[in-house]
Amino acid sequence: MNKFDVLRGPLLTEKSQLRKEDQRTLCFQVAPSATKTDIKNAVQAIFKVKVEAVRTANFVGKLRRQRKSAGYRPDWKKAYVKLKEGEKMVEYAQI
Repeated sequence: MNKFDVLRGPLLTEKSQLRKEDQRTLCFQVAPSATKTDIKNAVQAIFKVKVEAVRTANFVGKLRRQRKSAGYRPDWKKAYVKLKEGEKMVEYAQI
């Protein structure tokens, strides 16, 4: 799997910004088939930083209805990537 296929993009929410400032943790939307090792290698290769830990969370797509038709939103996966001490914090504009 290509490193740019693993990371789909950063998640820019209030919660992720607080984690970035306080806990040195970055938040990304990743490919659902990506493993923690794939995510770690992709972040290290793209941003040139050392990763301490990776945590992931899977989200199931919700049912959405519009008049008579119904469908599901796509499933997606979120990854929290904690950087090692002494590593420079990444700015998302560097992607």
